[in-house]
Amino acid sequence: MAAATTKLGRALQQRRTFVNARVKWVCDHHLDEAVQREKNLKQVLSLKDRIVSSPPKSLPLSSLSLLKPLVNLHITAAAFFQKYPSVFSTHQPSPSHPLHVRLTPQALALHKEEEEMIHLSPLHRNATVQRLTKFLMLTGAGSLPLNVVDRFKFDLGLPHDYITSLIGDYPDFFEVTEIKDRLTGEPTLALAVSSRRSSLAVSEMERREAVVDRSRVKKGLRIRYSMNFPKGYELDKRVKEWVEQWQNLPYISPYENAFHLGSFSDQAEKWAVAVLHELLHLLVSKKTETDNVLCLGEYLGFGIRFKQALVHHPGIFYMSHKIRTQTVVLREAYHKVFLIERHPLMGMRHRYLYLMSKSGRVKKRDYVPGIERSNQKKRAIKACEDGEIYAHSSR
Repeated sequence: MAAATTKLGRALQQRRTFVNARVKWVCDHHLDEAVQREKNLKQVLSLKDRIVSSPPKSLPLSSLSLLKPLVNLHITAAAFFQKYPSVFSTHQPSPSHPLHVRLTPQALALHKEEEEMIHLSPLHRNATVQRLTKFLMLTGAGSLPLNVVDRFKFDLGLPHDYITSLIGDYPDFFEVTEIKDRLTGEPTLALAVSSRRSSLAVSEMERREAVVDRSRVKKGLRIRYSMNFPKGYELDKRVKEWVEQWQNLPYISPYENAFHLGSFSDQAEKWAVAVLHELLHLLVSKKTETDNVLCLGEYLGFGIRFKQALVHHPGIFYMSHKIRTQTVVLREAYHKVFLIERHPLMGMRHRYLYLMSKSGRVKKRDYVPGIERSNQKKRAIKACEDGEIYAHSSR
């Protein structure tokens, strides 16, 4: 009898019942605004960090211009700095020196406050270490190439110089090692957990279930995901029936290895969703670029299954097409345009957004002197300005 039960269980683990019906994408204006309001924030903060990292806290405009592809600027560096005069200012140290860029007093004061309140705070540093540890533990090996970790650096809320300012202070948690890149086969540096910590191998979904039941975390429970749809959205009837059955499948922790499941079985998809849900929950903004997710999926061995899970479950994940990219948003983390639980770092970032919004439209007097502007550049900057959405102050 036990053997028959085990055989049935294995058969269910390999079963695929997803209907051949199109799951439509519908625009969610609230979540689109949540993405759009952070337009250019990542680029501004990246350039800000590079400027303040230099001893004189200013850098030549010419050297910053070389960073255009690295920080994903869609216009020239000079035009970008002109766009945000409330954050960046230009000066010439002496007649023989080239133009330099530095932070305005307001931006520099905000940076110092961010450092003291977040990145140097023992409480927040410990929370960041735990968040990064859980992120690495989502991989079977507990390690990822540094270039993959760097993709999530901003979304995880890591300091811009996390290798030197954070990792080195926690040798019991992390180590930098050399591994063979599983995609290229070339040797590369990776960040790894020094040892797996079972106390951290509890997902957010498991933690919530334990709180509701007032019990310890249990494995194999039929945990259901929160489903949220924009007003007027309706799933195809066949898809709706499949989702209901899929919700009742056992929940497998994202910190477990479930690659023994049939790659495209319903149970394997529920596990893939568990990994995606936990990943997005670990991020301070509960969202990241889709390319980051798919890149991580390749390194974890999920292949196209991450993409399928995102498409099949629009009630859990929303894909926004704003700010010149595609962004995956964890729906349950937002109420309209606002994060339900806002990390202190997100509060700081909203203050940067407010400072950016004070720049307003670029006036002629704000142009960097000595820089010739072609009609093509003017059109590019005007298009960027016309699409600007300023941040709302959260109350």
